[in-house]
Amino acid sequence: MSPVISDWLDDLLAAAAFLTRMPVPHRASPPNLARAYRAFPALGAAIGAAIGAVYLLLLWIELPAIAAAPLALGVGAMITGALHEDGLADLADGFGGGRGQAAKLELMRDSRLGTFGALALMTSFVAKVGALSALPRSEVLLAMIATHALARAPLAVLAAAMRYARPDGLAASAGRPESGIALTACVLAVVIVFVTLPAGTAMIAAFVTAVVATSLAALAQRQIGGQTGDVLGAVEQVCEVAVLLTLAARLG
Repeated sequence: MSPVISDWLDDLLAAAAFLTRMPVPHRASPPNLARAYRAFPALGAAIGAAIGAVYLLLLWIELPAIAAAPLALGVGAMITGALHEDGLADLADGFGGGRGQAAKLELMRDSRLGTFGALALMTSFVAKVGALSALPRSEVLLAMIATHALARAPLAVLAAAMRYARPDGLAASAGRPESGIALTACVLAVVIVFVTLPAGTAMIAAFVTAVVATSLAALAQRQIGGQTGDVLGAVEQVCEVAVLLTLAARLG
């Protein structure tokens, strides 16, 4: 096996261990998590494919779409351990309920779910259920692959470009990726989305991802002075919702 392929396999396994609950072997010890950011879109594509496949299987056994969609999304949350959903809820609680940067960061660290977090999770989940159930069956698998690949690409960019709002936490423990790693993640995501979607739709989906991620990054910079693991998780979730809604409108 060539060193390049070996490094990519190491990164994919490290990304899977970091972002999912799947039992994966560690080829590299310790895994290079900062470099593994480049594999996030590929892992996202695999997660999206799994969710789409479960959804199509449930439709095949004649379950109504409105019931199949939340069950398939639930399987996705089981695969990831609801890691990104937890980030979205924590960010909503912190930004919505905290007064001042220190209070916001403290609320984000609190594991208890507050009102703002509950509303954010409910809104996100309902939006994804509606968008997924509106997609034509023939478009589901490729749309889910594109959505989850795109939603994870900005994480590398934000991790590389933004300062840490606090020195500890999940994002800091992963390390800061180099700018080349962030660029590789973006290129990989764009390749995946253009392979899976019509060119016009792919361009719109990529643009929506960039706008949403940039907006949330600016909000986090203003609210807490940088990024944390919760910020990255929230970015993934909001990008996922935005892209899936865009694809439902374009392809439905």
